[in-house]
Amino acid sequence: MNGQLEDIVIVGGGTAGWMTAAALSRLLPAGHRIRLVESDAISTIGVGEATIPSIRAFNHLLGLDENEFMRQTQATFKLGIEFRNWGGEGDNYIHGFGQIGRDQVLAKFYQYWLKLYQLGEADDLGAYSINTLAPRHGKFMRPPDDMPNSPLADIAYAFHFDAGLYAKFLRGVSEAQGVKRIEGRIVNTELRGGDGFIEAVVMENGEKIKGDLFIDCSGLSGLLIEKTLQTGFEDWSALLPADSAIAVPCVSDGSLAPYTRSTAHRSGWQWRIPLQHRTGNGHVFSSKFMSADEAQAILMANLEGEALAEPRLIRFTTGKRKKAWNRNCVAIGLAGGFMEPLESTSIHMVQTAIMRLIALFPDRSFRQADVDMFNAQSDDEYERIRDFLIMHYHVNRRTDSPFWTYCRDMAVPDSVRERIALYQGHGRIFRKGDELFADASWLQIMHGQGLRAQSYHPLVDQRSKDDIAAFVGAVHKTIAACVEAMPSHAEYVAAMCPAPKMAA
Repeated sequence: MNGQLEDIVIVGGGTAGWMTAAALSRLLPAGHRIRLVESDAISTIGVGEATIPSIRAFNHLLGLDENEFMRQTQATFKLGIEFRNWGGEGDNYIHGFGQIGRDQVLAKFYQYWLKLYQLGEADDLGAYSINTLAPRHGKFMRPPDDMPNSPLADIAYAFHFDAGLYAKFLRGVSEAQGVKRIEGRIVNTELRGGDGFIEAVVMENGEKIKGDLFIDCSGLSGLLIEKTLQTGFEDWSALLPADSAIAVPCVSDGSLAPYTRSTAHRSGWQWRIPLQHRTGNGHVFSSKFMSADEAQAILMANLEGEALAEPRLIRFTTGKRKKAWNRNCVAIGLAGGFMEPLESTSIHMVQTAIMRLIALFPDRSFRQADVDMFNAQSDDEYERIRDFLIMHYHVNRRTDSPFWTYCRDMAVPDSVRERIALYQGHGRIFRKGDELFADASWLQIMHGQGLRAQSYHPLVDQRSKDDIAAFVGAVHKTIAACVEAMPSHAEYVAAMCPAPKMAA
């Protein structure tokens, strides 16, 4: 008990800071003082408005009412991500959450589908998952509790929301749980003699805020983890060459699509995120292949409605800190690394870092074994997500620009080449440990990008072709019927969680 930490200082607000504050103030036992330092003069990145299904577990852990959360953040539902022009110009596929078909004892569903697809006797992959077919028709509903054997029970969903409103919402939750917010700018950091641990941050007004554990949520600057502790950064820009983004909100065209849209352009891609009060847009690009002016012109020419603000340029380097936890400082969010928002993993990585910290929460001894385990798990998570993002770029057939040629020809990690080789043979996909993206996700990206398996799992042939056709056809028919019965996404939002009218 004498070794228990007492003072926890979170540096930086925004989504990462207030998610951290809300979780720690709810889950840690009594005896911890939590303070969050942020400056109103420092803006946050604010591009992470799309999420993946794990956010639901985090919100539930905080005790949030889902409908109220959605009203407060102008949220909509999300079933997956639509990719336009990625594998080749004119291509279109959806990476849907959840499962594809019904897996069998000897082989997964997609292996049976693969045999028929290679014979030209099956529909495309998207017809066999409710999470990919429903968004094509603008449909959505939460999975019903009373239909466990229906594909409707397989609906996996996440959210689109206003990240600024989410941070504001969680600030209220955190402060109600005892978190103290300190307004102001940090101008210096004091280190402890001997071990170099952070002792205090010094405010512009001269106040010193001491702590036992410091959590760096200061964004890309890495105020503590990098500027103070000089931890070092592992640069992955050779593998993920996009290094800039132009972001701008616009008036919605009224179509409340239950999916994020990613449209590939000559030197990057454009996101579209539908909220209840507006649409979020951005153009991620590589400055080595396109100027900021050109990127902005492409974005502004492809908005669905009038821009609601001046376009904002964001520069970044994809990669991660060499240590997410260094001495008595843990970096969470963009302070720990940057993975471009292609698969909406930013907020998820904040969430997993928080839960990893709770699982390995220290006392004053800061045992090195705990720190090393945190860093090893963090490194593995970053690398697996990096590989998934690389697959989108590397497997392409576009010939319209040097950017896509570079991505196709670049040297990729062995882990990516192994996945490609395994799939090209018999359509094999193996999940590594507890990595984020499951088999179904890798399948949808590789197939959607145009990678083709030469064969299928040999055990599929234990069933006759007619039997397989009947099985696969039944899945197709059942999912189509379920989607037909679902309400529209707009109707569902209006009935369950309409947000108050506000200025876009």
